[in-house]
Amino acid sequence: MEINSIPFLLFFVVVFTIYYICNKHAKAQNIILLLASYFFYGYADWKMLPVIAVMTVIFYFLGIKIGSLNGESERKTKYWLTTFTVIIGLLPLLYFKYFNFFVKSFADLFSSLGLQTNYSTFKIIMPLGISFFTFRLISYAVEINRGKMQPTKDFIAFATYIAFFPSLMAGPIDRPNKFLPQLAVSRKADYNGLVEGFKRIIWGWFMKVCVADRMGEYVDAVMNNFAIHNGTSLLVASLLYPMQMYADFGGYSNMAIGVGKMLGITITENFNRPFFAQNVAEYWRRWHISLTSWLTDYVFMPLNIRFRDWGKWGLILAVTINFVLIGFWHGANWTFGFFGLYYGLLYIPLVLNGKMNKKTKIKWIALKGKRTSDGTQSQNGYLISPKNLSNMLCTYLLVALGLIFFRSANMTDAFSVVKTIFTSVGVPFLTDRWNTVLFLFGTAVLCANDWLEECKSKYGILKTNKSIILDISLIVMIIYILMFRGDAVKEFIYQQF
Repeated sequence: MEINSIPFLLFFVVVFTIYYICNKHAKAQNIILLLASYFFYGYADWKMLPVIAVMTVIFYFLGIKIGSLNGESERKTKYWLTTFTVIIGLLPLLYFKYFNFFVKSFADLFSSLGLQTNYSTFKIIMPLGISFFTFRLISYAVEINRGKMQPTKDFIAFATYIAFFPSLMAGPIDRPNKFLPQLAVSRKADYNGLVEGFKRIIWGWFMKVCVADRMGEYVDAVMNNFAIHNGTSLLVASLLYPMQMYADFGGYSNMAIGVGKMLGITITENFNRPFFAQNVAEYWRRWHISLTSWLTDYVFMPLNIRFRDWGKWGLILAVTINFVLIGFWHGANWTFGFFGLYYGLLYIPLVLNGKMNKKTKIKWIALKGKRTSDGTQSQNGYLISPKNLSNMLCTYLLVALGLIFFRSANMTDAFSVVKTIFTSVGVPFLTDRWNTVLFLFGTAVLCANDWLEECKSKYGILKTNKSIILDISLIVMIIYILMFRGDAVKEFIYQQF
């Protein structure tokens, strides 16, 4: 049951109705959310339910125990118990997601050394969303250990936080100290929240159906058959793929946030117009924000403190390890590891030049060179300065290059695609013209909206205060979605992670 499907819409209407009938009782609302979340998860495969249920019970009791160790003499015990808890949280992830990868990698290593090995991989079905709910579990234990929150004694609320259905399959990754307090009070239907949630759902649906899915038809046709396409076609597909990823994953995040808002619950924002980034460091502050901030807090910062005596090279090592983990978080394949290493290398000049954490403010130039009262040119326009624009384009190209490895089945395929791009020029492959028109129009709308939001924070489809513009935009998007969504509901890319 995809979040962008009609069955989900019907499911949500039922949950929404019952949920607000019980709007005077927080506990009843949480029970409804928990049952809905487990039904939603079990609908995909009921065999996955025991994993999330058992892990939830274990972390609930371990969290209470960690929170009870507050004395000075218990500090060491608290540290080791938290470490044990984190390991417990990682074990299912390592087994379901990486076990076969480790087995095959060691077998390949022994084979390369001339040693004969007889091995076979296991038929392991990876539970959906395991990377996302595992990180929620771990952050809960760590936040208690750090003294940033007290363990909850409300098991229903805790289980609801772990399994909250809008963000269960593909995030965002919410933090417990921001999410759990919302479950402690009853939620009543709020007009502004309902409207804002509805807007986010429609916008996310539009991003997925009218941009990502339409664009994906071209990208899949080329990249899935890269051996028969020339470098020009591969270049076009590679340049489109970052936008497809953004529309697909950003679409899911918007829909999840919108569903949460309609239920009176605020979910973490996951994107902040990433393609306006001036360098790769800023790109990662704008892209998959919940994952980036999670790993920054729990992996990068501890590593940076440990390596601080090594100066900038210690910082580079911490960044590289962090990004390799980001890469492998996406999947058990060397292509993901290389994807992370690639970004670690791109950070080196930023660290050495002291620009890793520097935020670059985009200069906006008025269309007609409008002058301010002091005679200087206005910086409050719609055009980006040439320097900012060139930085954006260079960053986009670096992102596109990295995503070639991210998308490829193996390293050999990835390097083959890169080689063909630089060595084979020809007529670009074209799909049917109607599909091309559809995704170009949808992409233009997405880019225009992001452009307006970036240069004029109160403008854009989601932020305009002019009801006539909003109403027309929503009607047009709904019609566009219904006309061109196709018969088959396509899975979101990040659900496989």
